[in-house]
Amino acid sequence: MIVDDLIPAVTDETFAAEVLGAGVPVLVDFWAQWCPPCRMLAPVLSQIARERVGRLRIVTVDADANPATVRDHGVLGMPTLDLFVGGRWVARSVGARPKSMLDALLDEHLPAAVTTG
Repeated sequence: MIVDDLIPAVTDETFAAEVLGAGVPVLVDFWAQWCPPCRMLAPVLSQIARERVGRLRIVTVDADANPATVRDHGVLGMPTLDLFVGGRWVARSVGARPKSMLDALLDEHLPAAVTTG
C-alpha cells in the first residue's frame, strides 16, 4: 500500500538497500490488504512522514507479497512497525497505535531535530 508519495513500498528484493542501507532512520510498516487496522494507521503514518521529512523515512512492506522479509524479521501480526537506525533494528510497535504513541516511540530512538535560530 503506497500511502502517499512520501511512503514508498519496498519488497523482498529491495528491503536491504532501501531500509538497511538508508542514510536516515527508517520506519517500516508491515501491512496486509485484509487488515483493517493497517488501513486505519495509513493516515497517521502519512502525517508523521510529512512532519519528519529529511529526518525519517517511512516505507511499507506488503506482508502477503513479501514473505521472506516478513519471516526474516519475525513479523507475526499486522500492522507491525519496525524502526531501523543505521541499518539496525531498534524498536517495534504491533497493532494500530495513536499518533502520540508513535511519536513517543520515535522520539525515544531518534535524535532531536536540529533547530537554527
